[in-house]
Amino acid sequence: MDEMATGVSAPGGIRIENLITVGTFSLDGGTWDLENNVWIVGDDREVIVIDPAHDAERVAAAVAGRAVTAVLLTHGHNDHIGAARDFASLVGAPRIWLNPADRMLWDVIFPGDAPDAEVHDGDVFEVAGGSLRALHTPGHSPGSTCYYLESELTLFSGDTLFNGGPGATGRSFSDFPTIITSITDRLLSLPSDVRVLTGHGESTTIGAEAPHRAEWIARGY
Repeated sequence: MDEMATGVSAPGGIRIENLITVGTFSLDGGTWDLENNVWIVGDDREVIVIDPAHDAERVAAAVAGRAVTAVLLTHGHNDHIGAARDFASLVGAPRIWLNPADRMLWDVIFPGDAPDAEVHDGDVFEVAGGSLRALHTPGHSPGSTCYYLESELTLFSGDTLFNGGPGATGRSFSDFPTIITSITDRLLSLPSDVRVLTGHGESTTIGAEAPHRAEWIARGY
C-alpha cells in the first residue's frame, strides 16, 4: 500500500487527501478484514482529519507536520475510532469529536475514557478557509454523522451512503428504515453534483445514487 495520501481535486482552495488503511471491523462476535478511507481536509498549514482508521502512524505521516485542528469521527465502530487516540497523541490534535449517540460503541474500545467533544447536527468546523458542517444521519449507527464541505460540493459520508446504496444495517444499533430516512431527508436533498467521499470503497455523487432509492427499499438493504 502506498504510504502517501493521494489527492482528490477540489474546485476551491482546499485540498482533500485520501489515505487507505487496512485493518479489521468487529461487532456482534464477528470480525472482518477491510480497507478504510481516511480523509485529510485542509492546506499546507492546517488540516482536519476524518476517521483516522487502523494505523495511527501512517495517518500521522500523511499529515506531514501540519497542524491538525480537529479529528472528526463519522461514527463509533471500531474500524473508524480504534486508532483515533493514538493518532491524536502523535499529532497533538486538540480534540476528537464524536456524536454522543455512539458513546456505547466508543466505550467498548476506550472503557473509562470519553471523546474530547460531542458533535451535534449543524456544528461547523473551519479549516483552510472552508467550513465542514455536521449532518446527523442515524441508521448505520445511532450517532452516524456526515460532514458537508459546501464550498467544494463534497460530502464525507462515513458509512451512511456508499457507491451503490446505504451502509449496512444488519448489526446491533442499526436500523434500515432509519438510514433510508436519513439519506432521503439529509443527503438526497443536496445538489446532484455533490461528490460523496465514503468511509470505504469508491466515491460517488448524490445524482448517481438518488435514482436508486426505490431499489434500495425494495431489496431491504
